[in-house]
Amino acid sequence: MTLTATETVRAHRPLAVQISEGLLILLGVTALAGGAALVFGLGDGQLMAPAAWLENIPLIHSWVAPGLVLGIGFGLGSLLVAYGMIRLPRWEWAAVIERATGHHWSWIGTILIGAGHMVWIGLELVYLPFSLLHPVYGAIGVALLLLPFLPSVRKAFRIG
Repeated sequence: MTLTATETVRAHRPLAVQISEGLLILLGVTALAGGAALVFGLGDGQLMAPAAWLENIPLIHSWVAPGLVLGIGFGLGSLLVAYGMIRLPRWEWAAVIERATGHHWSWIGTILIGAGHMVWIGLELVYLPFSLLHPVYGAIGVALLLLPFLPSVRKAFRIG
């Protein structure tokens, strides 16, 4: 008897899937909190995001836009993808993605979050002073980009 992707992942979650889920949740919660802090000015002029740093960033004149990208894109986006990995919902809007990739939509979502996060950290390294959080969150981005390509993860999220 062959198990479906949903039955396989629910019956036995490979370690790489569990790590991906944990990283997505960690990134989601911290990005949501950080994005909210930037949007609502909770760190403006303080340790989190001094206004002086904005002078080095082209086209950005306040922390609202970066805060929205961080909070909505990486915060809510990561939590949505983590939910998808854990619960494996089959949504009509995602059917075209699943047909194109042959995998549950959360599989490609994890790759996209990882790639996007690497770009985000790269931009931070160019425009902001170095922080110890850069290598930590950079490693999270690399892991989210690469873990889905492991055979155990590909098999767990394969459709059909």
